[in-house]
Amino acid sequence: MFTGLIREVASVKSFVGATLSIKSKYKANIGDSIAVNGACLTVVKVNTDGFAVELSPESQKLLAIENYKTQVHIEPAMKMGDRFEGHIVQGHIDTIGTIKEIKNNGNSYDVFIEVDKKYIPFIVPKGSITIDGVSLTVNDVNENSFRLTIIPHTMKETLFKNYRKGSRVNIETDMFARYVAHIINHQKSTSLSWNEVDAIQASF
Repeated sequence: MFTGLIREVASVKSFVGATLSIKSKYKANIGDSIAVNGACLTVVKVNTDGFAVELSPESQKLLAIENYKTQVHIEPAMKMGDRFEGHIVQGHIDTIGTIKEIKNNGNSYDVFIEVDKKYIPFIVPKGSITIDGVSLTVNDVNENSFRLTIIPHTMKETLFKNYRKGSRVNIETDMFARYVAHIINHQKSTSLSWNEVDAIQASF
């Protein structure tokens, strides 16, 4: 589990085949789970200056893989007893979004992101969302897009400063919204007659 608070912007050393080698200050161990641009990946090798993770063909297919070439957001998995900040993030990317506009408001930035309509029910106004591993609050939700407001500190300290119109980003929607939607969609539609209600009452 993660929180969506980026611990480091690390450099990509190489990405060959399925192996992504990262140069970082963070000292990883073999088997560690680390969110890289929001995707939970497993450390398969430890180097003197960082670590390497493996991306399966399925992961490479589902992620905005073009963002794994120069720099990446990394966040190690939470440890028991860690301070909980951000929101509950699983590191399971739901979809890729496309940035449609970044509007500079002077003291903040509005970022408009377009997604497939089928993911909109899981994106809640004033709820949480993870963009390339960054925990953010959703302001507005439209038919096939949503708006975020990012403060200058976040813009400066994350890779958002490099994003432009047309940039693609990994998106993990709110876990609770997904679970609630799944439960509701898979409930059997049943209705009781008054005779059945009376029979149930009579059994007590």
